[in-house]
Amino acid sequence: MVTLEMIQKNLAAAIKQSGLTQIELGHRIGVSQQTISHYLKGDKLPALDTFANLCAIIDVNPQDILSDRSF
Repeated sequence: MVTLEMIQKNLAAAIKQSGLTQIELGHRIGVSQQTISHYLKGDKLPALDTFANLCAIIDVNPQDILSDRSF
């Protein structure tokens, strides 16, 4: 079963692996650096449209983030 904690960990790992800074990524998806920081800490998750854009920018399949296996 997929848990919220797994999704948060997978999202943080994918963002880190992208090589983009929090500022660069925030500019590309239209959110602040602080928001990206919250995603990395697992404090919050992006809205669905932001999540889709984020996955496209960091070139990751959304299913990989939403799976029960570690990214």
